[in-house]
Amino acid sequence: MTAAVPSGAQPLQAPDARKPAGHLAAGENIAERKRAGAAGHRAPLSILLLNWQDRENPRSGGAEIHLHEIFGRLAARGHRVRAVVSGWPGARPSADVEGIAVTRVGGRYSYALRARRAARRALRSVHADLIVEDINKFPLYTPSWTRKPVVVLVPHLFGTTAFKELPPHLAGTVWAAERLVPRVYKRCRFQAISESTKRDLSGRGVPDGNIAVIHPGIDRDLHCPGAADARDRDPTLLYVGRLQRYKGIETLFDAFARLRAEIPRLRLAIAGRGDHARRLEATAAESGAGDGVRFLGPISDQEKVAWLRRAWVVVYPSPKEGWGLVAIEAAACGTPVVASDSPGLRESVAAGRSGLLARHGDAASWTRQLRVLLENPAERERLGRGGIKHAARFSWERAADETEAHLYETLIASANRG
Repeated sequence: MTAAVPSGAQPLQAPDARKPAGHLAAGENIAERKRAGAAGHRAPLSILLLNWQDRENPRSGGAEIHLHEIFGRLAARGHRVRAVVSGWPGARPSADVEGIAVTRVGGRYSYALRARRAARRALRSVHADLIVEDINKFPLYTPSWTRKPVVVLVPHLFGTTAFKELPPHLAGTVWAAERLVPRVYKRCRFQAISESTKRDLSGRGVPDGNIAVIHPGIDRDLHCPGAADARDRDPTLLYVGRLQRYKGIETLFDAFARLRAEIPRLRLAIAGRGDHARRLEATAAESGAGDGVRFLGPISDQEKVAWLRRAWVVVYPSPKEGWGLVAIEAAACGTPVVASDSPGLRESVAAGRSGLLARHGDAASWTRQLRVLLENPAERERLGRGGIKHAARFSWERAADETEAHLYETLIASANRG
């Protein structure tokens, strides 16, 4: 079966390998390039997205930011983008979210059961050139029920980490479902968000040649250094992210309690929501951290940036991430990061240039690394400057360019394969 090519399209040609995605020739106007399409005057694509949640979902996080930042830009360039996602109590069954036509089916735990039928229904009603499945929690095994070209977007796979977060029966289901990914998606192209995720996929049996690494970006207009007096007068550590059991936040409390015995004015601010929030509040009190820990709850993007500029150090204690978006956002604001020396975070934190890495789960290691920055203003300044340079490498526009090129390459390969 020959893969469908957009009607009216010119013969598809692979992007010029000599011209990296995002590159502008001398005198080339970026607005004109966007109108033409970053892949070079080719017909717009019709894309069906499959993802657990959309950005309006109250429980959305980094995966949803990543998906919408990229595919919202592709929609703005003229590509037709539709998405089948899960709903929540009170959610509209359909919506336009940043140019993406969203259909919501099922809920947090029933989405995997209902998404396939909804996706097939969507494919019957509107032509799609290809499907992008974001494997975020549970794979839908899309190649088993469609012959459309499928691109598999993987932030990260949980592996045994699932057992740190979910009840044993659910964790076992996720673990077993992920083990089938190399077999079910063996003819698909993958888009990983980090080299760590690529290594994980490769180690599971996905051929290296089928995996493209496309790093996430950041909003550079929003994430930038603040005024010279933006830092809190009291030494302040900041965590921003989900409050889930597997994130390893308890290690922060142990390190914080040790440091506060030496630095009485030390503060730890924790921003975000999650199922583990109440337990974390109790653990903070039990650790001896006392009133030095402040739980901020969910905060807006503007509040987050203000806190990133206020903090002396941003902390990221997770055992495994696909990337670590907050680490790049902090770096762009000129704030150094201390993170676990774990997959994903080893890339988003440039050790010795934008921050430091500590041994995951080791409170003594975290205490040593945090002490280096809390007691040494010159080192904080050096890593802050280095972080700004590090973050300048990443933009959502570049990620959208590279994703667009990858989608066209997938369509070409599928058409050639027949």
